[in-house]
Amino acid sequence: MGGLGGKPYKKELLRLQGELVRLQEWVKAEGARVVIVFEGRDAAGKGGTIKRVTEYLNPRVARIAALPAPSSRERGQWYFQRYIAHLPAAGEIVLFDRSWYNRAGVEKVMGFCTQEEYARFLHQAPIFERLLVEDGILLRKYWFSVSDEEQERRFHDRLKDPMRRWKLSPMDLESINRWEDYSRAKDEMLVHTDIPEAPWYDVESDDKRSARINMISHLLSTIPYQHVRLQPLEIPPRPPAEHYHRPPRRAETAVPDVAAKLNRD
Repeated sequence: MGGLGGKPYKKELLRLQGELVRLQEWVKAEGARVVIVFEGRDAAGKGGTIKRVTEYLNPRVARIAALPAPSSRERGQWYFQRYIAHLPAAGEIVLFDRSWYNRAGVEKVMGFCTQEEYARFLHQAPIFERLLVEDGILLRKYWFSVSDEEQERRFHDRLKDPMRRWKLSPMDLESINRWEDYSRAKDEMLVHTDIPEAPWYDVESDDKRSARINMISHLLSTIPYQHVRLQPLEIPPRPPAEHYHRPPRRAETAVPDVAAKLNRD
């Protein structure tokens, strides 16, 4: 069975992106706070989905939090502390491209945390998330599932593509050797953190187009946004120039017109 075709995918994606813009306007008008957590296997399609979600949104309203490895100071903080700094204020949407669940996945599997720290995380994560929801944050958590065959195929594609080679790291390749370890870690994570207040939603992502459509459709269906009537705007006629004259262009340092040469080649 083939994946979702290009024409229906583009048509539906554009429709959904229009709804995301309406959701954004509702978030601004209502002062809502939305947190969307994207987790899953390496090369599962999280980044591509995030791009499609934010493509037409105002970056001052919808921002992506993709945190690097913690600094030495951050390693001395309460584990959730550095994530709290990125939570939304009223009228904002934050998309976590990986999140506090690093501890339940890569840190657990690769031995970057102790067993005591891991157990504490599994205990505290549901408490932390209940506090967020209790305070009014709309929290949505998505896990992107990809088969081992499809993951390996995407790794090979990245390795051959100089434009996407940066997406491939030694840590990604190690996930092939530790496939079962990551599977067990995911299963244990779900047992402890799939809670009624903040459930996990699984996105089958062997077909990236279907995964994007399904995830965005689901997100929109879970938030009771409404159409917000925008303030009418009218572009005024430009007044005639009176006392201003632009300085000669030769007085400015212009960017070379490389584009003009393309027509001649």
